[in-house]
Amino acid sequence: MKNHTIVTIALLSCLLSSGCVTGRRIVDLPVSNVAGTSTNKGRLYIGSIEDHRTFENKPTSPSTPSIDGDVTQCSKEQLSMMIGRQRNTYGHAMGDITLPSGDSVQQRTRALLKEGLERRGYAIAQDPASAGTAAVTIDEFWAWFTPGFVTISFEAHVACELTITRDGVAKKLKVKGYGRNQGQVASNANWQVAYQRAFDDFLANLNTELGNAGL
Repeated sequence: MKNHTIVTIALLSCLLSSGCVTGRRIVDLPVSNVAGTSTNKGRLYIGSIEDHRTFENKPTSPSTPSIDGDVTQCSKEQLSMMIGRQRNTYGHAMGDITLPSGDSVQQRTRALLKEGLERRGYAIAQDPASAGTAAVTIDEFWAWFTPGFVTISFEAHVACELTITRDGVAKKLKVKGYGRNQGQVASNANWQVAYQRAFDDFLANLNTELGNAGL
């Protein structure tokens, strides 16, 4: 009975403090769709989206992308699914946090840009020969948590550089999004809230940057 009680307490402690962070966690990141019907800005084709994030083995900061293992042994396709690391109550890195199979940070970024451009009044073209095109590089797409005495702080950063070309004129924009959430368990829902807030911030900043560029 005594041993059973000890095990039960240990399991409860794990659940309350970190959500049991061993293994790999798969988190879906939907993009909210509130785009209007106006297409007064014309058509724009979203072309290549490249993942330029830099991963490190055992980085000193949890905000630096890393994996549970040797990053040099991972393919670009595998890394494109990585969006965070689980950590224990002492902040030590443990299992990976990934997007669902078949998804990637490129696809999430494309969905974000599509939503933001449609909100701005653009119609997303399917023809690469469209008069308007957008090429994208992803600089940041990562989330991490910092354990506290009572709550866990979840943070997410999303950042990319866009080169938008219309009628032969190219303009470069840098767009960032940041989200923060606090919770008591490292659940999928708490990670999703941090990312959703980063997505919302990104979309607001995208609209601002497009306006500053006259787009």
